[in-house]
Amino acid sequence: MKIHLATIGRLKEAYFVAADEEYRKRLRPYCTLTVHEAKDEAAMLAALPANNHLYAFDERGATLTSQQFAELLAAEAQHGGGAPVAFAIGGADGHSDKVRKQAKKLIAFGKLTIAHRLVRILVLEQLYRGFKIVRGEPYHRD
Repeated sequence: MKIHLATIGRLKEAYFVAADEEYRKRLRPYCTLTVHEAKDEAAMLAALPANNHLYAFDERGATLTSQQFAELLAAEAQHGGGAPVAFAIGGADGHSDKVRKQAKKLIAFGKLTIAHRLVRILVLEQLYRGFKIVRGEPYHRD
């Protein structure tokens, strides 16, 4: 499965960079992950492949359990027609209406406001957890 993670801004803090590298390494057996770091939303969208299935992390989105997120990944793998799956993380001000309308689904990590750099790590962790769930592999004891 091809997954694109599009973000506004770069990771600067060493602890976020280390977490990012760890989850990207863990994801290698499960998917081909490409991370796009952009300066603004227009550049972020331009970096994504055509005909992608876009999911945007947004405070207005639906909250999902890890099981539901895994089911989303499984549905894309089975019924996505091979289209690349893209997850978008906005900058400090979130996403524009354009991105929210273009997204297949808006997903929230609850009602809390979370720094976009931290959301990137949460997304990577949930991707890893989701693939483990889909394959019936244990995770909580890693």
